[in-house]
Amino acid sequence: MKTFAAIDVGSYELAMKIFEFSPKTGMKEIDHIRHRLDLGNDTFAHGKISYEKVDELCCILREFAGIMKTYRVESYQAYGTSAIRETDNTAIILDQIRQRTGIEIGVLANSEQRFLDYKSIAFKGEDFGKIIEKGTAILDIGGGSIQLSLFDKDTLVATQNLRIGVLRLQELLGELNARPSRYESLLEEMIDSQLSVFKRMYLKDRDVENIIVVDDYVSMLLQKKIAGSQRAGYLDSEGYGRFMEYLHTHAREEAAAHFGVSEENFRLVCISAALIGRVLQLMDAKLIWAPGVTLCDGIAYEYAERNKILVPKHDFDQDIVACARNISKRFLGSRRRGETLEHICMTIFDSCRKLHGLGKRERLLLRIAALLHDCGKYISMVNLGECSYQIVMATEIIGLSQREREIVANVVRYNHQAFAYYENMGLPAGMDHASYLTIAKLTAILRVANGLDRSHKQKFRDFKTALKDNQLVITVNTTEDITLEKGLFSAKAAFFEEVFSVRPVIRQKKFI
Repeated sequence: MKTFAAIDVGSYELAMKIFEFSPKTGMKEIDHIRHRLDLGNDTFAHGKISYEKVDELCCILREFAGIMKTYRVESYQAYGTSAIRETDNTAIILDQIRQRTGIEIGVLANSEQRFLDYKSIAFKGEDFGKIIEKGTAILDIGGGSIQLSLFDKDTLVATQNLRIGVLRLQELLGELNARPSRYESLLEEMIDSQLSVFKRMYLKDRDVENIIVVDDYVSMLLQKKIAGSQRAGYLDSEGYGRFMEYLHTHAREEAAAHFGVSEENFRLVCISAALIGRVLQLMDAKLIWAPGVTLCDGIAYEYAERNKILVPKHDFDQDIVACARNISKRFLGSRRRGETLEHICMTIFDSCRKLHGLGKRERLLLRIAALLHDCGKYISMVNLGECSYQIVMATEIIGLSQREREIVANVVRYNHQAFAYYENMGLPAGMDHASYLTIAKLTAILRVANGLDRSHKQKFRDFKTALKDNQLVITVNTTEDITLEKGLFSAKAAFFEEVFSVRPVIRQKKFI
């Protein structure tokens, strides 16, 4: 049995969950500690967290450290989200926390944070698997932003981040100096202005029947079977309408007492409720499910998955690939061409494991790069590499860290233009020498794959690869004319030879 602590340094509160892992019981929560600390308003209003808030944050984390010792926690993982991520002095704050508490805090990119939330939902097993059989949206509400993700036939097909989180909206309302009676209409205007864009981009031909809600405010009320719900966490659209009507027609003090929420938190409950209501109306969904999970659950699930304590019930890598395919579609990429390159890349990657020494995660990054290899042509056919890089960096791919997205973007870029060596690449912070080598190796493989489908006619559908002496022999079984591929292949193969000291060569099994 192992004891693990998951710590979430959120925008509005700090939370820690203690879990026990065992082969028999799997993952079991044994304690949940929450402490309200409003870091988000400092960050979103001023760009920095005040000294007083940092001091209080360190005091709470020291208490968390003491609790971990009491439970004899063997391992922990602590993450900061938008309040930490968006401060101007993130590195300084993280160093202070480490020096004063001994706790190391990682900073999650938005896509990583939402992916962990998504994993915590998937851990619900049968409920999750059943609900996503029909058109479903996940509405993940945070302090700084919300994430809307769409499922179609069990597959995650689109995801988009909108900067209308509850704390950010509360801060905007405060800046307007409007009368409280105007808050509701102003809130709807701010929410609808962004949701309308989302609708035009993603909901043209999609039917959404279910909405899965992850938040710190309304979810706990849904778990209490509000508005006549028959099952904890579930509420139909009519029941949610009655809930909203109650909020509109009762004084704040009375409604807060009725739902057992402090008046201080109730305003955030109302903002979160308005967000859910507008999404429900936008999508004309019939059912809301609030599984009652938190980021801490996702952190624990990932730890258990990484250490092979739990076996995943859902293929999360396939969701990432599905997102990449839909991004390619949005920028008018060829599906057949992308799938052909993906197949060629995977075959070469698998046959050259001894050469590149890369793992499962890098294999996934190569698949994504193959699918997005020419997305930049949507902007420019001439400056294809740079435009592709900018699209990948500007488009969120849920489940990838900032470092991984930078790797994919550079592989796509250098597939089309001269490779920049380490001293000249100008990699951003967090991209080390190992990341550079990963970019070089994946670029080399993608270039060879691109050379094998130079005519875009998928002539290399049936082929094999084998390492012989200092050659990567690519044997294609086709009667088609591959003169073009052979003639232009050396230029694509040269970089592969430079990176791996192995020369790729083409052999044709069937001749015309």
